[in-house]
Amino acid sequence: MPDTSSSPHLFADVLARVHAACRALAAEANWPEGIDFGRVVVEPPRDASHGDMATNAAMVLAKEAKAKPRDLAEQIAEKLRADALIAKVDVAGPGFINLTLKPAAWAEALRTVLREGTDYGRVRGGSKVNVEYVSANPTGPMHVGHCRGAVFGDALASLLQFGGHDVTREYYINDAGAQVDVLARSAFLRYREALGEDIGAIPEGFYPGDYLKPVGQALAKEYGEKLRAMSEAEWLPTVRAKAIAMMMDEIRDDLAALNIRHDVFFSERSLIETGNNKVAETIDFLKAKGDIYEGRLPPPKGAPVEDWEDREQLLFKATAYGDDVDRPLIKSDNSYTYFASDIAYHKNKFDRGFAEMIDVWGADHGGYIKRMQAAVKATTSGKGELDVKIVQLVKLLRNGEPVKMGKRAGNFVTLRDVVDEVGQDAVRFMMLYRKNDAVLDFDLAKVIEQSRDNPVFYVQYGHARGHSIFRNARAEVFPDLPDDTDKRIAWLSESALERLSDPVELDLLKRLAIYPRMLEAAAAAHEPHRIAFYLYDLASEFHALWTKGRDLPYLRFIINNDAVLTKARLAMVQGVVSVLASGLAILGVHAPDEMR
Repeated sequence: MPDTSSSPHLFADVLARVHAACRALAAEANWPEGIDFGRVVVEPPRDASHGDMATNAAMVLAKEAKAKPRDLAEQIAEKLRADALIAKVDVAGPGFINLTLKPAAWAEALRTVLREGTDYGRVRGGSKVNVEYVSANPTGPMHVGHCRGAVFGDALASLLQFGGHDVTREYYINDAGAQVDVLARSAFLRYREALGEDIGAIPEGFYPGDYLKPVGQALAKEYGEKLRAMSEAEWLPTVRAKAIAMMMDEIRDDLAALNIRHDVFFSERSLIETGNNKVAETIDFLKAKGDIYEGRLPPPKGAPVEDWEDREQLLFKATAYGDDVDRPLIKSDNSYTYFASDIAYHKNKFDRGFAEMIDVWGADHGGYIKRMQAAVKATTSGKGELDVKIVQLVKLLRNGEPVKMGKRAGNFVTLRDVVDEVGQDAVRFMMLYRKNDAVLDFDLAKVIEQSRDNPVFYVQYGHARGHSIFRNARAEVFPDLPDDTDKRIAWLSESALERLSDPVELDLLKRLAIYPRMLEAAAAAHEPHRIAFYLYDLASEFHALWTKGRDLPYLRFIINNDAVLTKARLAMVQGVVSVLASGLAILGVHAPDEMR
């Protein structure tokens, strides 16, 4: 059998063999020069009974080859039948090619897993990407909805990093709008309260939660009575800066409780307050390109639109870049629209070297996507790309019943409340165990259950079970089985992996073999939930094999009278443990060696 050790993983190896077969045919039949073989893919067939892998080669190359897809498929199949790795090639339907690999291929795939360990499937050398996520207004503690965006953005950043990209994790601080002036006024009330004044009920339109009391106390300690003697115009900048700084400290602490850390905290205010107004600069830049004009907007059809005004105003030609209507940049009071600041901010990202940008937004921002993508196209002359991922709402339940609001925040349950109750791992995994654009029911009672119905427990238990098997093997068969991971892998790498021949064992090896391809597809689609789904399936197969071993002794991982087979199965267990640990690490979830 050919050495596949230089190959990153089995699917990539088979793809290279399919490409080679096609190139050989191209040379023999004088196909035109410069054919793009990149469209040829190798993937698992929809139906496992069709084989191990399928390729679309004949379907995508038929036109250039001037052949019917079915006829071309037969020619490619003939070439592949001569490959030492491939046991069987079938042509199906209009020209799909199904491949069945020799069992030795799966043993070789396991050797790759053992060799690479938790780096199995890692890619090196990708592009620069900016992932902006959370970006919660600094007006209060983070709530459960923020939590989902935070976990999603963080896992996506880790996935892209694992896929070779140079990732910057960014938080955009919305510290320039009217909401931070409301924050300052709310904090000033708490300052007066800290000085002993009876402030009564918090007025409508102010932030009512107790979380601003420490800000008031800090202001009273730092300034004493000084601020009270000032006019609002005098005290507002000071109080605002203090309140924002303390809220951001709290947000950073909340994020740290979820093991989330950003590389960059970018202040919206810095776009206009640094002496060089970046928003004005960006507007001038777009004017020079002919992308801005003075005009009137037609009244919106259907529901009223918040930024529509019937007046002559400065408009961005968003429709020239794929949006439905042109967009205003300056309000009637001469202040910038949020959109104007957002354009300047995304141009700034591009100017910092990020042609690839990903923004993670809440469900209420769906209508904002087209205009922002239009703005990125305009400010980067089409060189920049913005992908927006919408994170849907989280419904917080306890035993199926909606959870009451938290005390500290006043009108919502904070992120910290949830992390403190169920733990970081449960929050992170369960926030990813549903696609980002689907509403998530998060049941606080369910996520701490020790059962198959609780995915995070089930996956973590898979990792712990693997280590339990190692401990038992050490006690029963191999007292010299190393405890240290690297030494254990080196020891297991010498196993007779061809002994793994039972269909259920081969199914497990096939599951391991697909991991790098799954990661590649998840990174390309910006969908970290695929990892959580994969880990659950892998853990399920592993637990099922363990359970079968109770009823069918020949399937047990430890066979006392067959040390060679036991060692091969322990190598398989190590493969499972390494992949579970790798996937959990990308999701930011711990992989415990034991669970009680």
